[in-house]
Amino acid sequence: MESTSDLAFFVALTRRSTLAAAAQDLGVTAPAVSRRLAALEARLGVRLLNRTTRRQSLTAEGERYLEEGRRILDELEQLERELTAGGAAPRGLLRVNAGFGFGRRHLAPTLADFAQLYPEVEVILHLSDKPQDLAAEGVDVSIRFGLGTDTGQLTRKIAANRRYLCASPAYLARHPPPLEPRDLAAHQCIVIRESFGAYNIWQLVSGNAQQSVKVAGRLAVNHGEIAVDWALSGHGIVLRSQWDVASYLRSGELVRVLPEWSGSDSDIYAVYLQRAHLSAKVRVFLDFLAERFAGQRRSEEGW
Repeated sequence: MESTSDLAFFVALTRRSTLAAAAQDLGVTAPAVSRRLAALEARLGVRLLNRTTRRQSLTAEGERYLEEGRRILDELEQLERELTAGGAAPRGLLRVNAGFGFGRRHLAPTLADFAQLYPEVEVILHLSDKPQDLAAEGVDVSIRFGLGTDTGQLTRKIAANRRYLCASPAYLARHPPPLEPRDLAAHQCIVIRESFGAYNIWQLVSGNAQQSVKVAGRLAVNHGEIAVDWALSGHGIVLRSQWDVASYLRSGELVRVLPEWSGSDSDIYAVYLQRAHLSAKVRVFLDFLAERFAGQRRSEEGW
């Protein structure tokens, strides 16, 4: 039906801040999007969007059309899924957000395998330093470390993750290895500034014991892979997630420091918007992620 098609078109438009950006998502030209929007507004007899070359905003009529339109599309999708006895194949555009390191090394090949298994799904992977706003950016699933607390969002754990203290054999040959956490204060520690928190305070755990250690060093960076590269080159001790360093631990290029201690756990979660009924593409993708990482638990061998 034309009305249903127009609803889906308008919902897609509102996920982006400009018509040009929406056109890229839809795979058409900006003039084509503008003409279709004008035709929709003419058919309804109301203006739905206030737009300039830099930004667009909903009118009061546009807000109502969007709200009711989303509800109608969700109900239609659910009806179709029920009519096919829950066997609907995943299809449509799947937008996924993740950080650079994990996204490039682990999520990208997983998404490629998912797309090959489900050819009716089109995948867009967006890597960023900071998690995207799922609703504002139209993201279906965001991969985050640590349990998400965003209101109105759901989380599903896809992998356990610990953080290890590591250094290269060359560095440890030049510096006596620390015997207890407080000895780290005398070492070159490579710190990662990934948040607004105290980046030079390492929270360490060993069984039920916990210690906070203030560390320092000549090298600091806001990118975890660079920190690992520096550690591989013998510049100091790094505290990094197991998914990022386990291959180097297996090869011997890095060695665990204070192996009975580790950083506080930072398990990996898929975060998605809370909806009454998940679309088939999101539901199947979450199951696919859980299965793919099922064997990758708290062990270096799994990574």
